[in-house]
Amino acid sequence: MSGTFESLPPFSVWLALALVLNMLSVKANSKIRDKAMLRARRKLKFQSNAGAPCENVPAASFLDLPELVIDNILSKLSPQALSNAASVCKELRERCASDHVWLPHVLAKWGGVAGDLAFEEWMNYCISLYAHNPYKLDDSSFHYKTRKAWPLSCIWTPREIPPAPQNNDECNQNAYMKWYIALETGNYCFPGQVYNREHGHVGFLMSCYDAELCYDRKSDTFKARYPPHGTCSPVLEEDVSWERLRKPPVSTTAHELYVSPSLRSLRPGDHVEVQWRRDRRYPYGWWYGVVGHLEACSKDMRRCVCHLDDTVWLEFNQYAPGSRWRRTGVNRDNHTEKGDDTEGYYAGVRKLSKDEVSAWTRLWPKELLE
Repeated sequence: MSGTFESLPPFSVWLALALVLNMLSVKANSKIRDKAMLRARRKLKFQSNAGAPCENVPAASFLDLPELVIDNILSKLSPQALSNAASVCKELRERCASDHVWLPHVLAKWGGVAGDLAFEEWMNYCISLYAHNPYKLDDSSFHYKTRKAWPLSCIWTPREIPPAPQNNDECNQNAYMKWYIALETGNYCFPGQVYNREHGHVGFLMSCYDAELCYDRKSDTFKARYPPHGTCSPVLEEDVSWERLRKPPVSTTAHELYVSPSLRSLRPGDHVEVQWRRDRRYPYGWWYGVVGHLEACSKDMRRCVCHLDDTVWLEFNQYAPGSRWRRTGVNRDNHTEKGDDTEGYYAGVRKLSKDEVSAWTRLWPKELLE
């Protein structure tokens, strides 16, 4: 152009600028208009009642539904269906792996046996793996590829787990889906507790012991590895059913005394669990019992004052009268381990809820123990 910009008439300048802005606007909004037109055509197809098919109109997509509806539908899918849906496209893969979709599945199947402590230990385990050998977990299917082992020995305590980085997006992303897959495939063994250990061995009836649990999907049972007793090797029990498992009710380890917060509030008739071990080399187990009356008490609840005494009497009625395991007393205020190598050692006491009592009564032996 031979002329200069200043020589153009003012109207021509504004006309040129308007044309340029219009072209830019058309290019920037073309995708938005196309998407709006596509949705309008789909809506027209659904609303059409003429009876004649609409040609060249794309079928409606699942992702065209409102997000609330999509999330509600995904929440109804089974874990396997979510895994299948995740392979359709990238957007569905992200939605199907989200924590709010998987958390209900985790709680429904694993909430009763794998608690917060197990989840925290698993997160620390994952983060420690990333810290030493960063790789990505395959969360597109149920083929969770890790080395099958007993990663957290019952002998260890949480303090022995390697320190974990505070920020690790790889582990925190889609954590509940990965946690579910790790448990479901048996590639991770978690801390839990087993009622009546070693296939209901008579020496462990009406007790609950810490163990390292690993799920076997084929048999729908668990393998339980118990910590060693004294110089004995760890015991491995197979075919442990779901009904014999529970998550640890307290964070106290099997070698720590549980500090009872409510000894003063215990009254005759209350159901309790009591820590007991054969000698100080052994881990504690939780044993079911009830709070009894003083020997001199008439057992008339209207006149009973046993709860005012400094000693709370614990009765284990699964044992026959006269058995040395039938009854013991614990000081309400001076809460320490009591006992000897003959009678064993009694420690912490927990008051039980109704659901916990029901779990224990289902395990009541057919005959009294000696």
